[in-house]
Amino acid sequence: MSRLQTTDGLTEEQTELIKLVREFVEEQIIPVAQELEAKDEYPTEIVEAMKEMGIFGLMIPEEYGGLGESLLTYALCVEEIARGWMSVSGIINTHFIVAYMLLKHGTDEQKQRYLPRMATGEIRGAFSMSEPGLGSDVAGIRTKAVQGEGDEWTITGQKMWLTNGGSANLVAVLVKTDLGGERPHQNMTTFLVEKESGFGETAQGVTVPGKIAKMGYKGVDTTELVLEGHKTTTAQILGGEPGKGFYQMMDGVEVGRVNVAARACGLARRAFELGISYAQQRETFGKKIAEHQGILFRLADMGTKVEAAHQMMVKAAKLKDRGERNDLEAGMAKYLAAEYCADVVEQSFRIHGGYGYSKEYEIERLYREAPMLLIGEGTAEIQKMIIGKALLKDYKLKG
Repeated sequence: MSRLQTTDGLTEEQTELIKLVREFVEEQIIPVAQELEAKDEYPTEIVEAMKEMGIFGLMIPEEYGGLGESLLTYALCVEEIARGWMSVSGIINTHFIVAYMLLKHGTDEQKQRYLPRMATGEIRGAFSMSEPGLGSDVAGIRTKAVQGEGDEWTITGQKMWLTNGGSANLVAVLVKTDLGGERPHQNMTTFLVEKESGFGETAQGVTVPGKIAKMGYKGVDTTELVLEGHKTTTAQILGGEPGKGFYQMMDGVEVGRVNVAARACGLARRAFELGISYAQQRETFGKKIAEHQGILFRLADMGTKVEAAHQMMVKAAKLKDRGERNDLEAGMAKYLAAEYCADVVEQSFRIHGGYGYSKEYEIERLYREAPMLLIGEGTAEIQKMIIGKALLKDYKLKG
């Protein structure tokens, strides 16, 4: 095994689980990823195999039928899956965030209702904050829930960029609720919306128009979500109390950023592997291109960035597992890993020369996938704002 992206202090169980996932990726994902991606086809067989392996319940406690693993273990598994095909890691990413939010913020009844079936993959989750025209401006959302008589609520609005929007049957949706709070964040609530898998009208007042066409990140469905007078109740509010939605979502996104960092690490490692392999096969001017100083320098730069991003991601995951706040570290890990991933992929693309532009070569797919990680779970600019504010707090001048 390569010296890159090794992780110190893992237990024997963690090591064996990650080895099992790595073998699964080698045998069942990498051989079919190119073909499925070209067809933009949902990887049904891969998803069914992941259900059997317990991947959908990795971080769900054993009392709810999951494996009860740590965020670090989960992130390392995601890293391996993204190395095979980034879209597959996306299928479990949003599911994992919804399960995490339920575990940390849900009522006992909500946990009992959803987590056991989420652990088996019977229920698959998606979550939605963004709306058309808003991007990262979460405070500006317009989708609104209005309370009627007693425990009844009606939701109307349009949400955007739902990963798993079609295949999921449980969506955590952030909406506005007029509660009289002084700040916008105090007037937001997370509702758990149940629906059928598929497209069209998937529940009363709930429509999933269809898949959004994308340049990369294919296979997984990315959709809009239209809510037109969707009727629900207080029992479907995450935690059972309105007004806490923003903080619940931010907690979920915090672990989601570790997840995105892990995906970037996996994709970067695959790009490095492809680049260093090709450099030892291709010949120019009478020798392998790996022997040319310019290519050697590229390989050194790529390998260093692959390793640095991994270690930053591991640190952020370990902090969260210890129960400590990791907003700074998660922001740094997501920012660094995504930027380094894009750079490593481009350098591998350049090493491939003209063949990198051909769809016959895997690096072409990676070149289209890497940009999504630059914007997923918050753009680089959002991460820098989070990092900068956290640093100012830590280094605030005294007196």
